[in-house]
Formats: sequence, C-alpha cells, structure tokens
Amino acid sequence: MPNTAKPTKETAKKERSVHEGHRNRIKKRFLEKGLDSFESHEALELLLYYGIPQGDTNPTAHRLLDAFGSFAKVLDAPVEELEKIKGIGPSSAILLKLIPQLARLYMEDLHTSQDRLYDTHSIGMYLMPKFIGRKNEVVILLLLDSKGRVLYCDVMNEGSIREVPIYIRSIVQKAVQYNAATAILAHNHPSGETMPSNGDLQATRDIYSALETVEVELEDHFIVVEGDYFSMKDTGVMDHIKKS
Repeated sequence: MPNTAKPTKETAKKERSVHEGHRNRIKKRFLEKGLDSFESHEALELLLYYGIPQGDTNPTAHRLLDAFGSFAKVLDAPVEELEKIKGIGPSSAILLKLIPQLARLYMEDLHTSQDRLYDTHSIGMYLMPKFIGRKNEVVILLLLDSKGRVLYCDVMNEGSIREVPIYIRSIVQKAVQYNAATAILAHNHPSGETMPSNGDLQATRDIYSALETVEVELEDHFIVVEGDYFSMKDTGVMDHIKKS
C-alpha cells in the first residue's frame, strides 16, 4: 500500500533547506554569469522565486513553457490563462506580466538621455521600445524642435490608425502647444505585417495635410513590428504623399 503518512516537521524542514540551498545556488549563478548561461525554464524558475516564496519552482516553469510554447509567450499570456497553470497564483501571474512592461520602461528611459534624434535609425531606435509588451495597436506621436531634440512623445490613441478623425485634432493641438518643427508618427501592427495598408496611407495623408495648416512637417511614419520597423520616409512613401 502507498505511504500516505503526512511528512513530519523534521522532513518538511529538510525539504525547505534543500530548496533554499538550490535557490541560493541559482541566484549566485545569475550574479556571476547573468542569464546568458540559463535555459528558458531556468530563467522562469529564478523569476518565480519572487512570486512563490517557498518550494521548487522548476516544475512550474516547465508547465508554463509546455502550456504556452516559449518564454516570450509565457510573459504575453493573459493573467487568467497564467492562473490556470498549477503553481501560479495571482502574485506570480502579475509578476510575469510586469516583465515586458518593465522592459519597455527601461528602454524608454535609456533612450531619453539622447540629445538629438538626427536620422531614421536614431528615431527608430527611440520609438521601438515604446511598443514593447503592447498587444493592441497604438499610435504614438513624436514632436521634435528644429535641432532634432525631443519635445513630446506619447500615445495618442489605442486602436487602429484608421480611426484618424478621433485624434487628428489632438495631434495638431500638441504640435502647436509644443511649438514643434517636425512631427513623426508611429504605430504597431500586432499582426506582424510591416507594409502599410491603404488605411495607413490615407491616415498619413490626412495628418500630413492637417499639420501643414499649422506649419509643422510630418517627416515620417513608422510601422513597428516585433523589434523591426518600416519607415515611410526611407522607402519614398512620404515623398509620394507630400507630392500628392
């Protein structure tokens, strides 16, 4: 017959000591070598230490990867789906959802130290971190002065770029408020398609025309997709819009 006896206090104490020793070794390894030496399940195991104070988080890390397929997909999963995994409670789910958001804040703050945005690459590198962890389509407006210094950068709308009548007035108002010389638009395509749609092109024309009335030039429109971007300026699309 199986042994159904409850573990004694001494046994439980030994188990806690074993897990604590393992956790300390994993933490020490991270401090000495960083995450480059970690497999995905080990990185999750370490992260879960801070949402699950005691016990072995390795099986939970494996269950997460088995359920969602990859480290990134675990972090992108909805809270309610994460909580369906054995070992994941509300605190652990929130911890996992924090990581992409914290990464975005880190990258945004890192790039705010730049004095000037002087070409397509520097602008693209400035804008891309603002889309980290976003699952919905958002439209971001970047305003620069005549020397390429950032005056304003924030989300103007969450939803499709094709909803331009909703926020076109706000874009013009921001450009006037900050006395901007140039404006740059950026929005993401959660679908993964980098090429602009007909709706994207029409919205760009409308915004270009609206900003022209207050003598602010719409210099570029970026479409951001999974760490890459499409620049309407670099591909000649903006020139065509300006001529038309």
